[in-house]
Amino acid sequence: MTQSAVTASRDWQRTTADLRNGWQQRQLWGHLGWQDIKQRYRRSVLGPIWISITMAVTAIALGILYAGLFGNELGVQLPYILVGFIIWNFISGCLAEGSEVFTSNVGLITHLPAPLSVHVYRLVWRQTLFFLHNLVVYVVMLVIFPQPLGWGSLLAFPAFGLLVVNGTWVALLLGIVTTRFRDLLPITQSIVQLAFFLTPIVWIYEDLQNSANPAIAERARIAELNPFLHFVEILRRPMLGQSFELRNWVVVLAITVVGWTVTLIAVRRYRARIAYWV
Repeated sequence: MTQSAVTASRDWQRTTADLRNGWQQRQLWGHLGWQDIKQRYRRSVLGPIWISITMAVTAIALGILYAGLFGNELGVQLPYILVGFIIWNFISGCLAEGSEVFTSNVGLITHLPAPLSVHVYRLVWRQTLFFLHNLVVYVVMLVIFPQPLGWGSLLAFPAFGLLVVNGTWVALLLGIVTTRFRDLLPITQSIVQLAFFLTPIVWIYEDLQNSANPAIAERARIAELNPFLHFVEILRRPMLGQSFELRNWVVVLAITVVGWTVTLIAVRRYRARIAYWV
């Protein structure tokens, strides 16, 4: 075996070891993630519940507005928007905070001898806790606006698992790129805001797709090119008791494989330089 092949093999071993050792330190990043939430709401009476209250108020306001604009029943529009908000908050959190996952932890990276993946796991765990807090609003919604939940709704568990897996590689890859090129940080945040309006969070995709106007229906199908649509739909549909759509899962699984492949290559190549870039 040549020297270059031996070096490449060692680089891959270090890459997988970083991810594996970071996962094994669950007590560390689990504690740090929980402390992040407690610190953010340290002097608040309601604490993290404010996250859910803010989201619920926004969803209700938009639900009433868009139900009137599109002529939909509030019992249809509001649950659609509310569940979309819950899912989007997790996705956007992984994207926005992932772009600064290393630069915001410069002190720990330079002084704490821990795998770099610890900071990514900490971020995803924190977003998962936010997601669980927001499920309180989802339960209240089910009481007010019952949904036709069945056995198919159990697909919500593997769907959220896929969101977590993808949120991990996204945060890891964005963290590496934006640490090296700091100008990409505000660009990433702007793209996240734009993606919210391009993704069917507050507008119902099926209504436009099934429109009697062929021009509107054709334009609505362009939304299929938006990868965020598929990530939202694989979880929102089971949470609302809607039917299974294979194409959404196929797209998400394909992105998962490609995304992790690119990320592992980037980690192998630039992992050792992150401590110097921060």
